[in-house]
Amino acid sequence: AMREIGDVIAFDQRGTGRSKPNLTCYQRFDFPLDVVPSREAMLKTYSDHSRDCAGYWGELQRVDLKGYNTNESADDLEDLRKALGAKQLSLWSISYGTHLALTTIRRHPQSINRAILAGTEGPDHTYKLPGNIQKHLADLAEVIKADSELGKEIPDFLGLMKSVLDKLEKEPVVVEATDPLTKQPVKVTVNKYVMQYLTASNIGTTVTANFPLFYHAASKGDYSLAANAWLNQTRDGYGSAMSFMMDCASGLTAARTEKISREAKETLLGDEANQVYPGICETWKAPDLGDLFRSPVLSDVPALFISGTLDARTPVSNAEEYRKGFPNSTHLIIEGAVHSDPLFLSSPKIKDVMLEFMKGSPISTTKIMLPPMKFASLKVQAGM
Repeated sequence: AMREIGDVIAFDQRGTGRSKPNLTCYQRFDFPLDVVPSREAMLKTYSDHSRDCAGYWGELQRVDLKGYNTNESADDLEDLRKALGAKQLSLWSISYGTHLALTTIRRHPQSINRAILAGTEGPDHTYKLPGNIQKHLADLAEVIKADSELGKEIPDFLGLMKSVLDKLEKEPVVVEATDPLTKQPVKVTVNKYVMQYLTASNIGTTVTANFPLFYHAASKGDYSLAANAWLNQTRDGYGSAMSFMMDCASGLTAARTEKISREAKETLLGDEANQVYPGICETWKAPDLGDLFRSPVLSDVPALFISGTLDARTPVSNAEEYRKGFPNSTHLIIEGAVHSDPLFLSSPKIKDVMLEFMKGSPISTTKIMLPPMKFASLKVQAGM
């Protein structure tokens, strides 16, 4: 549909996709099962693999990893514009893409015509606020309570979560499951950290629909969902040197560091939404882009912000914070949308608003209501 407006270019950021080199780490994550899961153990596993990946790309392949950050990628977009002979670009972005779009607008303001920013990750939003994660859980609890069937079984989702986490903190359990790689039976430790990690890793996505089943089963003593989810998550690919370098370079302000530390003490998931960051950055040694990079963006570029009310990763408040610097902006809020594709695809009205914005026409609506979330049945053992 966007081709009504002009040419559409899918941009492979340096180090990703079909760009050369693609900095995928070739290690598999493979968290050791004989180690009690904890943040410290997870950081050690990440650090060991990071040293191997950084050594491969930096020392063996002689790639200058310091060149992989958001400022450099923003300048790549400007070089692309020049190479195409285009007077201006319009940016269509989502999640981290908005982080890059905002940086590009700051560095090359005259080169940008319009910008769509869905799921806003501002320059100082790389690291998630535990308070936003807790608010999402509270909002989700209200949606569960309002569900005609689920609400009867789980009238207090936050209470259910707390009871499961408290019990596992005192008494971790060992579950037999099948390793997805070897297909052999293995013993998996499920403790409070595992539940927090799995919840935080999937929060604000379509997997949220499985959270009631996940915690309800655990409350009944069935930890098979947690064990299998942990195995799947910790046997996956390790990631990309580009993304580690980029996130570490973007960093966070001292004020946000303090806020994360303070809020983590008062929330169910602590700081697990940030997983091993910023600790892992000591291994990658990415040059920090500094607080000027993380400062508010001020621009007259017309912007359409799109947010979902059940998006814990890039909440509505993110867009509102950075929208203050965009006097020519509109905020489309999608009631009930989680992160990623639903910010574009959950309703045909989203496309209509995007086209109106790109054409410079009046915006027909700033709020779209989605049908209630469809949760996994408590009677069906569906994996995360």
